[in-house]
Amino acid sequence: MKLLVLNGGSSSIKFSLFVANGDVHEPSLLLDGELSGIGTAEVILAVFQGKQAPERRAVQRTDTPAGTISIVLDAIRSADADEIGAVGYRVVHPGAEIQDHVRITDEILKKLDAAASFAPLHDPEAVEIIRETMRRMPDVLHFACFDTVFHQTMLEEAFTYAIPAKYRERGVKRYGFHGLSCESAVRQMRNMGPLPRRMVIAHLGSGCSVTAVVNGESVDTTMGLTPTGGVVMGTRPGDVDPGLLLYLLRQQEGTDEPDKLEKMLNHDAGMVALTGLPNDMKAVRKAAKDGNAQATLALKVFTRSIRKAIGGFAWLMGGLDTIVFTGGIGEHDAATRADVLSGSEASINSSLNEAKSDGVRRISASDSKTAVFAVPAQEDLVIALHVTRMVQADA
Repeated sequence: MKLLVLNGGSSSIKFSLFVANGDVHEPSLLLDGELSGIGTAEVILAVFQGKQAPERRAVQRTDTPAGTISIVLDAIRSADADEIGAVGYRVVHPGAEIQDHVRITDEILKKLDAAASFAPLHDPEAVEIIRETMRRMPDVLHFACFDTVFHQTMLEEAFTYAIPAKYRERGVKRYGFHGLSCESAVRQMRNMGPLPRRMVIAHLGSGCSVTAVVNGESVDTTMGLTPTGGVVMGTRPGDVDPGLLLYLLRQQEGTDEPDKLEKMLNHDAGMVALTGLPNDMKAVRKAAKDGNAQATLALKVFTRSIRKAIGGFAWLMGGLDTIVFTGGIGEHDAATRADVLSGSEASINSSLNEAKSDGVRRISASDSKTAVFAVPAQEDLVIALHVTRMVQADA
């Protein structure tokens, strides 16, 4: 059976097509790709298939889920990859009522609509993509996989906010995110040999989080009710004083103050606010190298927030055996890894850190007290594994 995995964002959608190989072997990747620039004048479709050179081409501008899904499905069919039996979607937030990855029904869609109040930046677009794909593929099984499920092993004292009970009873708590990426990292580390008992996973990309893992289970993480908090990110501020939010709210003008503040916190804060540059780590590092003081400060703020999170979790767990870097920046930016670990007990081998490689690789020095790895984020494969399991259970 062929499985289509869709991972949609506000301006892009990633897609992967797998073949399920039964209970013994993991799904095999047939092709993957990304449609980027959605809503802009330059929409680019990139398709990667096996060892062939990637195909990149401009396509007609699209601003709607219908147009987006049409382009993706046409790209898949043009690669002779039809006969899809199931579709899996990455959904950021399940809301308060859904506890696990799940087959999508009309009732589940209603619950996902309600969950938009927890993740208005992410969930509405995902639900639109789901509805449009289900409309175009009505005879196929559809499943939602959530970024929060991995963190349900956190203890009550880790996910509880010190706020009035009436809000906690409505599902206001620390959910945690990047769970599919964390699950991928744990899975790959387990395949490398004995799983480290105390591990920190730093998922660093446009969105960033740090997660404490004991025996393969999440015990704490930096993101909370929404993906806005935690460490500093590309366009999000991470943790701030709640009083600062009240101050910022009072500074907004007009009748839509919460919407303006929400836009600021999700799109206009973080590294872009500190640098005045696009959300691109390569551009920030080049600017810092060229003497841009704002870029230099932004890198220091970014690095410091990650170091504080790792240090706090190391104390919480009574020590730290392994640090895993993943995500676009975590996996590929050697300078960020070096900055985060500078002066710590986790020393790295510079040659290993700067080497280019696709798979899991150890980058720590031979005498490092803490092992350090760079690991690819295989969220799509994790979704395919969960979809395979749910299809078999549904049958």
